[in-house]
Amino acid sequence: MSGFVRASKYRHVYVEAPKVEDTYKGFRLSTATGEQQYIKGNTKFFAVALQGGGGPIAVVPFEHKGSYAPSTPIIAGHKGQVLDFDFNPFHEHLIASASEDLTIKVWGIPPDGLTETITEPLVDLHGHGRKVTLLRFHPTANNVLGSIGGDFVVKVWDIEKGSEIGSMDIHDQLIQDLVWDYEGKIWGTTCKDKRVRLGDPRANAVVGEIPEAHQGAKSSKLAFLGETGRFVTLGFTKQSQRQLKIWDVRDLTKSLTKVDIDQAAGVILPFFDPDTKVLYLCGKGDGNIRYYECVDGKPFVFSLSEYRSTQAAKGACFLPKRGLNIMKCETARCLKLTSQAGQGVVEPLAFIVPRKSDAFQDDIFPDTFSGLHSLTADEWLAGNDAPPNLVSLNPDAKGGAAVVKPRANPAAKFTPVKTTMQLQKELDDAHKLIDKLTTRLKEAGLPTS
Repeated sequence: MSGFVRASKYRHVYVEAPKVEDTYKGFRLSTATGEQQYIKGNTKFFAVALQGGGGPIAVVPFEHKGSYAPSTPIIAGHKGQVLDFDFNPFHEHLIASASEDLTIKVWGIPPDGLTETITEPLVDLHGHGRKVTLLRFHPTANNVLGSIGGDFVVKVWDIEKGSEIGSMDIHDQLIQDLVWDYEGKIWGTTCKDKRVRLGDPRANAVVGEIPEAHQGAKSSKLAFLGETGRFVTLGFTKQSQRQLKIWDVRDLTKSLTKVDIDQAAGVILPFFDPDTKVLYLCGKGDGNIRYYECVDGKPFVFSLSEYRSTQAAKGACFLPKRGLNIMKCETARCLKLTSQAGQGVVEPLAFIVPRKSDAFQDDIFPDTFSGLHSLTADEWLAGNDAPPNLVSLNPDAKGGAAVVKPRANPAAKFTPVKTTMQLQKELDDAHKLIDKLTTRLKEAGLPTS
């Protein structure tokens, strides 16, 4: 009797762990705990929160491998610990941070990285009544940011205008996760009350709800599965077994499938790659990373393999495809944050599909997110929707064959609206200059009007 082997381009994907000299170490990590990933990255930098006053954040260029020097410039402008941060997906030199001090701040990073410690943000956002715990930038609309706080409120911001453009006070317990769908039409949240809520941020309305996604009392997480209209939740059973469920946004009465994973205690962070349809599961406190392939029909998810390590993860993130070694058939890269001998260590883990040819493998590298926005904040707020702007990764393509015609690069300009304090300071400085010039005219015996 012959066994059936399911065909898959990613069935043999494996993880290439980094050499010691290719890791980043020596971080005095913040002691703040919560629902966050603890590490975020883009194609140029990664960031981690550090111990110390001012809510310090280290922003590290990828070429700066090895030990992190204590004297390295940082971002430090909060009055409390930083609980989360997120890079602007359309402007790699902008990062937003959320803090215990109830504020959200947006920071500009110089082209070559931080050359001096930055304490003055480009934008300062106030609106949450308690600490701000999670941040998520919109996937297609430029400068739109979602946030949740200890006040159980979901807010949406236009960071360029420095204004709040949406707020929903529908949760009565701790919000554990906030995720945008593929086009950013809706957001999804998980909550301590075990409910999953889908919200329309432009209508400030709930459009779907699962009364009890998982029976366990521990934290649950969520990820939308690309443009399929499905999403995955990761939680616990009543017996504290970790569990995966897949749902369809069009019918939330029952999950499409369920997978019981193991008895480990760590919360699982899900990361979905819409290009390859691979779902990566990184457990906090785990050394392992599981990966699954998602399909359109039953059973909707197939286990591919598992990366095993003795180093437990404190946090993790996945990088955009544009920053990967495509010619080595690297289809994903995870930054795994661990704590070793009391210091934070960042390990880049390369997920590689083994191929013999040195040519570009177009079957495992479909068009991917280009880094350009599809809509402005005003267009999105007016009710427009658009899929992410995609581009070919083929190095022989002339500039990349974009699926959606790219707009002008939004990274070229970011002009935040000035705050009341900034305008008042400019006015005071102008009055001082006028008084100084008037005095000089009087001393010269010249008319002053």
